[in-house]
Amino acid sequence: MDTRLSKNFWQSELECKCGCHAYVPNSELVVVLQDLRDHFKAPVRVTSSTRCVDHNKAIGGVKSSKHLLGLAADVQVTGVPPEVVYGYLDSLYPDKYGIGSYNSFTHVDVRDYKARW
Repeated sequence: MDTRLSKNFWQSELECKCGCHAYVPNSELVVVLQDLRDHFKAPVRVTSSTRCVDHNKAIGGVKSSKHLLGLAADVQVTGVPPEVVYGYLDSLYPDKYGIGSYNSFTHVDVRDYKARW
């Protein structure tokens, strides 16, 4: 059974993409994702969130990945370039979280300190 986490997000969107359905609930991350959806008024596709150890290794994730703890999401906002999503998140959370911009997605994690890349 799929559980609604917020107005626009479901648990299945944050589960491991390998099919094992691993999921570590984190309400703070859901608030950040919902804020992106509300701000841009566009769908937010979560390409990766919680990862099991095997899936993280298979895709080349680092051993200390915040995805393993359910603290991270890689997202694409429909019609919005990753650098614009990054800029918005950085302006909204200037002193906390991990935010990274990549060619096709933006990474955000709710770690307890600021990190940027």
